[in-house]
Amino acid sequence: MKNERPDRSGPHRVAFEKNKKRILATQEVCGICGKPVDMTLKTPHPLSACIDHIVPVSKGGHPSDIENLQLAHWACNRAKSDKLFKSKREPKKAITNRNLPWSTDWTKYKGA
Repeated sequence: MKNERPDRSGPHRVAFEKNKKRILATQEVCGICGKPVDMTLKTPHPLSACIDHIVPVSKGGHPSDIENLQLAHWACNRAKSDKLFKSKREPKKAITNRNLPWSTDWTKYKGA
């Protein structure tokens, strides 16, 4: 028998399918390219929806944990293959006055 991935057979299959349904119902943007995913397109259309393992199973990623799964375009997932990429859906850090460098070195200030 062919050596199958844990998310396609065995105890992880049910959890993977449950989390897949949750992701397809709640996410709208490809986790790899950051563009919207059209849910009406069907595989093998390049822009159809599929589920991507953020950390590939072959690299030690969990096969069914929802924290390791994201929505992706079919073509983006195929291009990514088993590589590790930083996700584009991570929130960007907002620049505020608390993050900017000091404009004046007040440690040398001598008041009047």
